[in-house]
Amino acid sequence: MNELLTEEQRSVAETARRFGEREVLPLAATIDREDAFPRGLYRRMAELGLFAVSLPEAAGGAGMDTTSVCLAMEELARCSGAIGNAFAIPVEAALFLHHHGNAAQRALIPSIVDGSLVFATAMTEPDYGSDAASIRTAARRVEDGWIVNGTKAWVTLGGVADRIMVFARTGDAAGHKAISCFLVDARAPGVSRGRNEDLLGMHGLEDCQIVLDNVHVPSDALIGEENRAFGMAMDNFNFSRLLMSSMALGMARAAMEDALAYARNRKQFGQPILGFQAVQFMLADMATEIDAARLLIHHAARRLDAGLSIVRAAAQAKLFTTDMAVRNVSNALQIHGGNGYSREYRIERLYRDVRLAQIYEGTNQIQRLIIARQLDKDYA
Repeated sequence: MNELLTEEQRSVAETARRFGEREVLPLAATIDREDAFPRGLYRRMAELGLFAVSLPEAAGGAGMDTTSVCLAMEELARCSGAIGNAFAIPVEAALFLHHHGNAAQRALIPSIVDGSLVFATAMTEPDYGSDAASIRTAARRVEDGWIVNGTKAWVTLGGVADRIMVFARTGDAAGHKAISCFLVDARAPGVSRGRNEDLLGMHGLEDCQIVLDNVHVPSDALIGEENRAFGMAMDNFNFSRLLMSSMALGMARAAMEDALAYARNRKQFGQPILGFQAVQFMLADMATEIDAARLLIHHAARRLDAGLSIVRAAAQAKLFTTDMAVRNVSNALQIHGGNGYSREYRIERLYRDVRLAQIYEGTNQIQRLIIARQLDKDYA
């Protein structure tokens, strides 16, 4: 792809690649084993300007296109899915406040992109994941602001967050028509954090429950318009699906690279296993599907930058890429044979990390529903 990228895009990808290979990869196994937030690497990404890649110049960012941030994500996730995931949080938070925040909230953006202020987003609840319109966390208006009550689940970086963007119900209307978003200080009275979730993979992200017990937030903590946050969240999901697709792409690429290197060196029956057609076919399919996934992602990214709808394109990119990544990481482990089941090899961690890609930002079953509904709309 390098020959077809702009100079700016190549520069961003190279910055992320060098950082990933020199600083992330040597620590990736330790992050996975110790399951502790790598704050030093988080701040290093900020120092390199990676959190501000897609933020407009007027907001203090680099003003680069969406393809650039997707390239950065691919390179970071190639070295660690967890670091790729940590990269997405401030990128999305800064853009969300830029698009929807008031003046005081937008004033926090420099602290997000320099890594000094850690943000988290709390939408999902213990009983409501894909059905985001049915959340039960509620915000009740009082004279000087709002009182928020509820429990949020699976809050990425929740354990280390300084500020949390909390989605809550602010009216009696059913479904998505009465959902608002509030910026909550994570140290405010009534905010408590549950233990870190004991996850299969994606370790080091301080993923936890957030409990809000009569938490008072001032009136100016409301982000955007009252009762209009569901649409804001869905727009953000479309962008986020491109980042998550790029993250899965990076892990699939790492798996293919590892499998190819292993197949070239591992000898059975007197020859490298790369000489066997069964292995060749698996690698050929990996390379083809990885390139196809990247084209889907970059197509959606260009549509977004052109001001066109990406509802269908983002869902297709997320569906195809994450299914592809899970399948091909599994095949890469198969090429490693018994060694692939050992933690001495990176493929074991990739196998655990990549599985989440089919679940978050809307499960792949939800992506199929979105695509089908868009097809029906386009036909009509």
